[in-house]
Formats: sequence, C-alpha cells, structure tokens
Amino acid sequence: MRLNSAILGYGAYVPKYRISTEEIARIWFGEGSGPNRMKAVASYDEDALTMAYEAASIALKMAKYPEIEAILVGSESKPYAVKPMGSILSDIFGFNKILGVDLEFACKGGTEAVQMISGMITSGVIKHGLAIGSDTAQGRPADDLEYTAASGAGAVVLGQPNGNEIAKITHSVTFVTDTPDFWRRPKEHYPTHLGRFTGEPAYFTHIMSSVKLLFEETGYKPSDFNYAIFHQPNPKFPVEVGKRLGFTDEQLKPGLLNDELGNSYSANTLVALNAVLDVSKPGDKILLSSFGSGAGSDTFVIEVVSKPDDDDYIPLREKLKKYVEIDYATYSKWRNKIIR
Repeated sequence: MRLNSAILGYGAYVPKYRISTEEIARIWFGEGSGPNRMKAVASYDEDALTMAYEAASIALKMAKYPEIEAILVGSESKPYAVKPMGSILSDIFGFNKILGVDLEFACKGGTEAVQMISGMITSGVIKHGLAIGSDTAQGRPADDLEYTAASGAGAVVLGQPNGNEIAKITHSVTFVTDTPDFWRRPKEHYPTHLGRFTGEPAYFTHIMSSVKLLFEETGYKPSDFNYAIFHQPNPKFPVEVGKRLGFTDEQLKPGLLNDELGNSYSANTLVALNAVLDVSKPGDKILLSSFGSGAGSDTFVIEVVSKPDDDDYIPLREKLKKYVEIDYATYSKWRNKIIR
C-alpha cells in the first residue's frame, strides 16, 4: 500500500525502574537468568495511560502541537476494560473533535495505529493524527514471559508531508494468519502461550512474509535501507530474522533495545523507532516491521527528511542510562502479583 504521510514528532517513555532477569530466576529457580539482562518496570502509580501521555507529550512538543484529529492507542493492558484511553488523552491535550480509539492486536497495536492514521492522512480525511503504543505487559510468575514482559510507550505525530517533516512514511504492507501462539481469555490476568509456535510459525513466518511482500510491491532490497527494526520479543529473534532477510549487524544494532528494556508489547517497535530516528540523518531509509501474536506483521518504509527542531529533546539512549534497579518483592507489589 502506497502511503503519503509524515512523522512530524516522535517520543518514547520508559519507566526508570528495572528488574534483572537474574533476580527473577533467583526467586523461582535459585540461579540463572533470562534471555535478556533486565526489563523496564512501571512504578506503582504508572499504567498504560500515564505512559502514553508521557510519550505523546514529547512527540506533540516536537511537532509544535498541530491540531490533532485522531488519537489511536494500541495496547493490551489498558486500565479500563470498557473506556478508551484515546478519549481520556483527547481531553488531557484539548483535542476534542477527534476520532479516539483503542486498538489491540497483541504487540502490533501501535503500528496498527500508525497504519490507520497514515491511511486517513493519505486519503485526505484528516490532516494530523497521534499514534501511540503503550503497555504494562503481563507475565505469569515463573513463566518464560516474566523475563521479558516489560513496560513502555512510544508515540508519533503524523501529518501531511510539507518538506519540513522529520520523516515520510511511503509504503506499508500487512500479513496476517490465525496462528494460536499467544492469547488471553476474558478475566484472565496473565496470557497463555504455545512455546513451540512462538518462533517459526508465528514470529519468523509473519515478519518474513510481510517484509517479502513489501519488497515485491516496491522493488526494494535490504541494501536500500540504512536501518532495519524488527519486533523484539527477546534479544535473539530480531537479529535472526534480520539475517535471514539479508540485513547486516550495522543496520540492526541501533534499534536493538530488548536486552536492557525487555518487550513492551505494543510500544516495542515504536520505542525502537525513536532510538533509530535519534541517530539517523536526512536521506536515510528505515525498514520497520512489527509482530503481533495471533498473528500478524505490519512493515513500513520510512524515509528520513530532517532532524528534530526541539532544543529540549533528550535522545532516548541518553535517558536510558539512568535507571533504578528493584528487587522481586517490589516488582511483585507494583505489578499486582501479590494478592492481599
């Protein structure tokens, strides 16, 4: 699908608290660690909504607060079962004549928001929209997911290209099947997963199919891109799928964050996009490919036009240098794993 939308501002919020996977393994198995070193943990007074607000505030400031006509939020951990975060954020920011919707497709809810708003901008239905991915991901105690299920939010302000944008989104494709690798029933606190489906029939099949479809439609090849971002459920999968598709370590490394942040689900690829946009330069091309269990993948072509015009902006990796490590007891209390 050919698109004609632009990134006018971007932002990410990662809680300052971390728990090491060695600490998680110590509690349940006495020793060991997970596939990543640590993960980001939302504090007791944070949730998907507050983190969405933080990321969106950064993006809106960078974009110089255009009149927003749609706020779409991807999340599978929103604070209300029936009440959209989009409507709350519209009131907070004062954009009340909007389409306010929450989206869910496991970890690709954030890129769904980007795709839908880009489509509305391309078709002329709206001029500006705000796409957000935000999650406080859940992992059952002692389950493999507990090592990586993390918290964070990413946001982009999208608009019509005018020559002064940060980047242009020019193409997008989606590949979807009914692959039951991950799900959560109503009223269940933790998701269930089929580990043997997680790799080949789910993650690798969908991302590779999505990227190959985009290559077929556009004629692009891996060497046409300066950077490639793939959904990061763990540190190994994005590197493996990148290598299978023909990308190099140099193209992949700037967006790799899982080892220190874990998997923030709907925010995952949008947070990584923040890190890559921070180091990119005009003329660079970025390939971004998300994955959502269930299962599907959205893939985009993003062309960098300029650097952000925001003197107060702090690059994401600079902010990530400052964090506070917590123990399993604190983590359990904050993430409602202890029932009183």
